[in-house]
Amino acid sequence: MTRDTRLQSAKQWLQTYTGKNVVRGYCKWYGVDSLAAVIELRQLGVPIPTTKEAELRRKAVRKSTVPKVAKVEDNPDSDWTFAFIAGYTTAGFPYGITWEELEEIEKTDKANQVSEATSPKGAAPQN
Repeated sequence: MTRDTRLQSAKQWLQTYTGKNVVRGYCKWYGVDSLAAVIELRQLGVPIPTTKEAELRRKAVRKSTVPKVAKVEDNPDSDWTFAFIAGYTTAGFPYGITWEELEEIEKTDKANQVSEATSPKGAAPQN
């Protein structure tokens, strides 16, 4: 659905919406991200505090800094904290490799690849 058709449809949707969080409801109903929802709802005359928009922008920046090894949605064994969930404790908490740990592992692997590529062929590996 294009923005113009969404805005036309949203006029009717707003009249029937009974939830508590109009931004979240708009996101779910129209399948847009929260910042797009704020912009479009403002265009429809819904008062959205600038503090709410600033909070959403901070969250978007924070999410964009998570390493994109694999999309979380595509991998059921990961979430925003863990790149790989190995299992769950008896209390239900996940454990595994965090995104930060995975980033360190990847840095180490890259450094090892570079050192292997630059070492003379036939030289004995250093221990």
